[in-house]
Amino acid sequence: MNPPKLLALYGLKWNPFHSDVPVDALWRPPELDPFCWRIENLAREGGFALVTGEPGTGKSVALRLVAHHLETLPDLAPAVLTRPQSAVADFYRELGQLFGVPLNPHNRWAGFQALRETWLAHVEATRLRRVLLVDEAQEVPTAVLAELRILASADFDSRSLLTVVLCGDQRLTQHFRHQDLLPVASRIRTRLELGYRTPKQLADWLAHVLAHAGHPRLMTDELVTTLTEHAAGNLRVLANLAQELLATAAHRELSQLDQKLYLELFTLPTQARPRSPGDRP
Repeated sequence: MNPPKLLALYGLKWNPFHSDVPVDALWRPPELDPFCWRIENLAREGGFALVTGEPGTGKSVALRLVAHHLETLPDLAPAVLTRPQSAVADFYRELGQLFGVPLNPHNRWAGFQALRETWLAHVEATRLRRVLLVDEAQEVPTAVLAELRILASADFDSRSLLTVVLCGDQRLTQHFRHQDLLPVASRIRTRLELGYRTPKQLADWLAHVLAHAGHPRLMTDELVTTLTEHAAGNLRVLANLAQELLATAAHRELSQLDQKLYLELFTLPTQARPRSPGDRP
């Protein structure tokens, strides 16, 4: 079933279980607003911030909400690094594009100076640091993180020219234990660690996304309870289960998603016991 038909069948404005819902409709975990406030204040001084968590706990969504928050503030439009696995030369190319600085990758010294002068001019004009957001930061090479630390500091490391928010899974935390990255790890000034959610929080997420998509009663209460108890506290697992239910219900043109559909899709069939020679027919 194509998406327009699915949406029309249930009166939905968008698929509530896809990752590309409008940013205004995203569920905000309770710990996010204090973190956004800290990033806003960190932009006045510069430095590093860190978002970590297991896969499926909402790290990229949190970074998307941070970006949206910063975009609403004067002079704080964030830049987003799109290829974290780049080596140093390509890393400089992307920084030049992000900050409007023409760079020659064969003259790294000139690029280093041009970026710093651009950031310094922004600080002097606004008293704020530009913000660089890096998702999937566990993929960033050690040499690039070390380069970024030197690039963003001035006056014998007493002044920061940039605010950097790194977002990644637990491999990033382990990465920071590398001896070459201890100077970066020691400069992380604020952290957001996202964990697995309680069934109540998962139910809040479901209620939020369904209401904003336009159909708060799409699921029965019994199904909501079952889903939140079987999602292992993981938002991505919950969204995937719900997406499978929605697709199947739409294919069958069911009016509501319920417990019966869940049991049909996700309960393993009972395996018949092989008959032994002594069993009666």
